[in-house]
Amino acid sequence: MTDHAPRSQLATHRVDNQPPAPRDRDLFALDRPLREALDREAPDWVARRLESLGVAVGSREVQALGDAANRHPPELRLFDRHGRRLDEVVYHPAYHELMHLAFDNGWHAVAWEEEHHGGHQAHVAALYLLTQAEPGFCCPVTMTHAAIPALRREPRVFDEWQARLLAWDYDERAVPAWEKPAASLGMAMTEKQGGSDVRANTTQAERTGDGYRLTGHKWFCSAPMSDAFLTLAQTDDGLSCFLVPRFTPDGQRNALEIQRLKDKCGNRANASAEIEYREAYAEAVGEPGRGIATILEMVQQTRLDAATAPAGMMRQALLEAWEHVNRRQAFGRPLGEQPLMRRVVADLALESEASLALVMRTARAFDTPGDAHEQALARLLPALGKYWHNKRGPGFMAEAMECLGGIGYVEETPLARLYREAPVNSIWEGSGNVICLDVLRVFDRHPECFDALREELAPARGLSPAYARAVEALEKAFGEPRAALEANARWLTQRMAQCLQAALLLQHAPSEVSDSFCRSRLGDTVSPVYGVLPMDTPLDAILARIEP
Repeated sequence: MTDHAPRSQLATHRVDNQPPAPRDRDLFALDRPLREALDREAPDWVARRLESLGVAVGSREVQALGDAANRHPPELRLFDRHGRRLDEVVYHPAYHELMHLAFDNGWHAVAWEEEHHGGHQAHVAALYLLTQAEPGFCCPVTMTHAAIPALRREPRVFDEWQARLLAWDYDERAVPAWEKPAASLGMAMTEKQGGSDVRANTTQAERTGDGYRLTGHKWFCSAPMSDAFLTLAQTDDGLSCFLVPRFTPDGQRNALEIQRLKDKCGNRANASAEIEYREAYAEAVGEPGRGIATILEMVQQTRLDAATAPAGMMRQALLEAWEHVNRRQAFGRPLGEQPLMRRVVADLALESEASLALVMRTARAFDTPGDAHEQALARLLPALGKYWHNKRGPGFMAEAMECLGGIGYVEETPLARLYREAPVNSIWEGSGNVICLDVLRVFDRHPECFDALREELAPARGLSPAYARAVEALEKAFGEPRAALEANARWLTQRMAQCLQAALLLQHAPSEVSDSFCRSRLGDTVSPVYGVLPMDTPLDAILARIEP
């Protein structure tokens, strides 16, 4: 492709002291913390397979697709020209190209194709990179990936859908799943009156000769052009889980009606819908009356992805900020050489590396069968990462935007889009308070998870005084009465996440990174604002890890 540089000489002035135009970047080769995490957490094949994805995601072409998919959000088409119901969402071609990038390369399926052999590490690392192209389209990738464990609860349904959901193709057509080379799957769980309290759901399921008929509404339907949806409805046995296909077995459009698309703050490339079931055909999945337990098999997978997405967004924002400040002069020298700016970017780099370390460690726990310690971590760590990474994300994006100044606040840079996107994963699949209370429930029902946490934290205890004091305070806090634990659940969840991040960095990252992280996050003078680091922080060593 021939480059034609834009004109710098304008009618009244010359454009200088600006970074060069965006270029192709290999986001895998540039990411030293990612490559190091894969070296220690994943089999060798994972890094080899990710190399081409890093090149693709960092290309100007794919970056432009992400921008276009957000500038042209999906549109709802309720009826065809003759008045027949369609209930379809029309996406910009850029969105479909991004879906091809993910699905045609098997990133929705890799966790199950290589289950227990690095599949989850590959999926999480791929999602981390795909997010840096555009976070919104990753929703159907996540949903399709996450449905497999829930469907395994119903062997007949699983056998029918498994091959479709693992196929390496993307087909945007609204036709029956059996007419497509591959299928995708979404989820519709919450309702207006209950929200996170899904036990308050009112959708009813009536048994018929060929399955069930569902009547009711869902306040949020994720990925509404999926070929089927996992959902919850009330039966005589209690709240149960169902699979609702877009088309009935006789090839007719199912009575799943889209009421409207959400006009969201961010996540604009991705559609989220309000729907109604008007006696919609459905198949039962899992044990009757155990719908929450069944669909939580899916939710647990989506929570790991919701912890990974902010890590990818942090990395993208960090790279944008660092490249800008190194190429723009202010007060006689590059911004990247200004002491205060270096402290801000170094602090962002610490946060980015810590979040990546935690999600990669969690992925390994998902992929380690037959190990009680790893299984206990797999129950606990997704919630910790989802809560804390998403709490740190909005401030991170705002700080990175500020590094660019006014240009960071306009839509021509990805930082404005990232800032609007930042809160979404904190809200979906359980908002902050729900996640923190779930963490306490995990300890109530699976006390071995606390033992696994302690075991995971122990090896690093002698490596940092600040870390040792933080772990001691955390253990002491867990001795409080139950009412105090619940009231303090946010602090406990935050501290567990930070201590796990610190333990991983202390064991695996350079000492300049791990010591700086512990002192700035767990030490005596912790600031809620990025850029407030101890005066003797080794900035050069931290900043050198952002890109080679």
